[in-house]
Amino acid sequence: MQIFLNTYHNLLMLTVIQRVTYAKVTVNDCLIGEIGQGIVALVAIKENDSETEAKQLIDRILSYRIFADKNGKMNLSLKDINGGLLLIPQFTLAANTKKGARPSFSCVAAPQLSKPLFEFTTRYAKQQYAAVSCGEFAADMQVTLCNDGPVTFTLKTRNEDG
Repeated sequence: MQIFLNTYHNLLMLTVIQRVTYAKVTVNDCLIGEIGQGIVALVAIKENDSETEAKQLIDRILSYRIFADKNGKMNLSLKDINGGLLLIPQFTLAANTKKGARPSFSCVAAPQLSKPLFEFTTRYAKQQYAAVSCGEFAADMQVTLCNDGPVTFTLKTRNEDG
């Protein structure tokens, strides 16, 4: 039991979500993804992340209530408003920035591990919800968006403190 708990303690898939009125991503001046009102999710993949965390993260994003209801309260989810989801692979988000003047990427999953997991995350999101677009893994992307609010949250698959 202790081994399972220690292994589980290291699991933490991280994303930053932004409520947007529109967003698009281009690579080499070519549009590869675009949404209207919805959520842009910057997805970081760390060494110990798995398909389980990816599913949890997507399920949470799709049901996270950050859109205003008729009373102006954040009570509606992406599904409720039929908004778009734009997934952007963002390895720099997982950097260790606790000390020094330069980020450390030692905890970021290697591309041979993170690319298949990002692709799985995208496939899973598209299975769960129709309005999904995505950026391109390991590409120099330009992401344009209008943050609505601004409303921005950091989501994790579990609490870092346990």
